[in-house]
Amino acid sequence: MQLKTILNQVYRLPGFVYGKIRLVPAEEEGARPRVEVEVRPRANGQAQCSGCGERAPGYDSLQPRRFRFVPVLGLPTFFVYAMRRVNCARCGKVRVERVPWADGKRRSTKALDWFLASWARRLSWKETAEVFGVSWDRVHRAVGMAVAWGRERVSLEGITTIGVDEIAWQSGHRYLTLVYQLDAGCRRLLWVGRDRKITTLESFFTWFGKERAVLLQVVCSDMWQAYLRVVREQARQVRHVLDRFHIVQRLGKAIDRVRAAEAKQLKAQGKQPVLKHSRWLLLKRPERLTEEQEPKLAELLKHNLRTVRAYLLKEDFQQLWDLRSPTQANRFIKRWCRRAMRSRIKPMQQAARMVRKHRPLILNWFRTGRAFSAGAVEGMNNKAKVALRRAYGFRSYKSYELALYHTLADLPQHRLAHRFC
Repeated sequence: MQLKTILNQVYRLPGFVYGKIRLVPAEEEGARPRVEVEVRPRANGQAQCSGCGERAPGYDSLQPRRFRFVPVLGLPTFFVYAMRRVNCARCGKVRVERVPWADGKRRSTKALDWFLASWARRLSWKETAEVFGVSWDRVHRAVGMAVAWGRERVSLEGITTIGVDEIAWQSGHRYLTLVYQLDAGCRRLLWVGRDRKITTLESFFTWFGKERAVLLQVVCSDMWQAYLRVVREQARQVRHVLDRFHIVQRLGKAIDRVRAAEAKQLKAQGKQPVLKHSRWLLLKRPERLTEEQEPKLAELLKHNLRTVRAYLLKEDFQQLWDLRSPTQANRFIKRWCRRAMRSRIKPMQQAARMVRKHRPLILNWFRTGRAFSAGAVEGMNNKAKVALRRAYGFRSYKSYELALYHTLADLPQHRLAHRFC
């Protein structure tokens, strides 16, 4: 079967036909030969104006131009075509024609752009460029095209549960706000915004639309006040859920402060450094301790230390997540907060005040049948961080935004996109 026959089967060009196909020897030592495919307009066919899209009589033809196509057998492949100019009566000027395989003045075909964009989801952009012998900028443009095409056609129907969180994308406390869809059977990135301010999340709801916002039922987030305020104002009907992940994270930070301060005090008093190398013993759940860590923790718990009392308070709080009823959970939180306040351990008292302040949002986890968790948001954040690590070296926010949408947004793809076996 000839290459021309294959092209006619898989990549038809309306109004054009494939002509001669030739293998051009390498021009430099060490370079690879290339495949050139001649493209010709059909006889008696009028060109299409690139401005208005109307058919118009020809004016003249330009010099042959090469458009890079998907590599064939690993060889660089090009379409060769002499662009026509048309005298468009509607536009009132002479314009270069519109061709179906490329947009504007781009020298790469749409098929190649989708091919590169598909591989850029598997490899880093730099690796994709190196493997297929193109520039990094060409891969960047291909990803931008795929993201723009997919974002225009993405469906926002049936979204009832979203998660909101932030991740650091540059040093100096520079954050991105990420909004995910968390409905059963569909977890994807919906929106990316710069910073984690009130205006940032308000921009998401502006993009999302009031009609869709009123259909939201559950929002999962951390305790960042900007997020809490915007959700309360923009989607009052939702159940805003704070789950165990962020609460336990705060308790862990409180224990760490207690341990660090007490370890420093013991060292200053010249006492035995029993808290040395104990950080992960206290932060881990007991069932996750290794065989070496279990006896060390048992020995540590024999000492009457503030750190030990804080650890026991933290472990006692874990019983909350085994309860089923919001009423039971409410009573448990009240009892636990009283014990924490009486402990006279300042970081644990601060944690108790935090739990009291956000008690209604914590109880929402039980009111939703414990079905929704911001832990799913953290799982998506881990994937986002992997995407950002692969994008290491990017200097612009736009590039990071494209990388996240391309990797996590599950965007629609054109039929030309490469399909992996």
